[in-house]
Parts: sequence; structure tokens; C-alpha cells
Amino acid sequence: MEDCIRAEGLSKSYSGRPAVNGLTLSVPQGTAFGLLGANGAGKSTAIECLLGTKQPDRGTVSILGMDPRSDRKKLFQRVGVQFQEARWQDKITVGELCEVTASLYRRAENIPPLLDQLGIADKARRPVEELSGGERQRLFIVLALLPRPDVVFLDELTTGLDARARRDVWKILAHRKSEGLTILLTSHFMDEVEALCDRILILKRGQTVFAGTPAEAATASPFDRFEDAYLWYTDEEEPR
Repeated sequence: MEDCIRAEGLSKSYSGRPAVNGLTLSVPQGTAFGLLGANGAGKSTAIECLLGTKQPDRGTVSILGMDPRSDRKKLFQRVGVQFQEARWQDKITVGELCEVTASLYRRAENIPPLLDQLGIADKARRPVEELSGGERQRLFIVLALLPRPDVVFLDELTTGLDARARRDVWKILAHRKSEGLTILLTSHFMDEVEALCDRILILKRGQTVFAGTPAEAATASPFDRFEDAYLWYTDEEEPR
């Protein structure tokens, strides 16, 4: 399979302190990749460098065979991004925000079915600022999927969603992945990572401490459960 996302020796420092140091990863088409780590591990910086919004100090990045900085306009049409926070016009409704976003893309999804899939079709006329946290999270997923992307970046995918809504989102993404969508996600929910991710990479203070499958992460640790293994790799587990 062709690699849709590649990074080689990616490094970025702030005031002489490394945020990401020598990150190397590859994500084949039609797979889901989990970029994991505790808060402050370097995930956000890594994603910003991958997307081209930050210039790495060293290393190379490509998405769909293109440089995310020099080929930014071409990539914009083919990459979706789900953000944790966003700004929008005061009083804009869910439907209006979707229409404005869709107008930026050549092959945008049909909005009503996508809102229905994410369970917020009945919120189309409601101002975005009046949505609950979970409803807003679903809207951000809608906006990330609107361009019919070949690659989508999902940041803390289902934060704020209840158990049923989380599983519904997983099913939607699993189906999209089976149709060829490539996914890079961050998450602090290890059940989500196990459900969606083919491969993972765990960062600790900007360094890669594990790369492989969730099952391999558990096997290479002192623990049987992946969640316990993750906490061990990141030193988040409680002392015994």
C-alpha cells in the first residue's frame, strides 16, 4: 500500500528545548494510525509539523506525496482536520457553518446526510454557540469529513461524547477507512485506539518510545492489557 503520510527524522525545538526529536512514521492508505502520549509529549507539535502549519527544524514530511508547506493549496482540498477549538461568526447556525465550509471544497459531501450520520441533523438551525460540548464535538467531525478527504487528522476524536455516540463515530470511521480513508488520530481513550488503530506510535517528551500495533505494545510491556501498557510506556501508571 502507498504511504499517505510520511515523516523522517522530524524535529522541532522551542527556545532550545526539543518538543519533537527525530520522529519517523509512515501511514499507508486506508489505515488508521494513533499518535499517542501524555499531555506535553509532543503530539500537537508533531501534527502541526505534519500539516505544515509549523516549520520543523529538521526532517522531511509528505502527505499524499506532497510537501504540506509548498503544496498547501493542493493538499487543502484532500485533507480534513478536526480541531478541539475553532472560531466562527457570532450567531452562525450549524447548517450555515457547514455550507460555508463546504463552499471551500470542490467535492464536498452532501451536508444533511452527514449531519444525520453524526446525530445532529436536528441541530442544523441552531446557533453553534448553543450546542453542548458533545454536539460541538460531532460538528467538528462533520466539518473534518465534509471535503471528502483522502486523509483526515482527528484530535481527541470523541472527547465529550457518551458511550453510544462514541461507538457510532467509530463505526462511521471504520466504514470510511474500508473505503480508503487514511486516518491519523490522537486520543486518551485506549479502547478507542484499540477499536480504530492499525498501528500506533507513543511519544514521551518528544521521543518515540514505542511504534507498532496495540497488541505488540502490550506484548513488549510487563502488562497484558493495552491500556496498562500505554501507561507504563508514558510513566502515567500509579506506583504499586
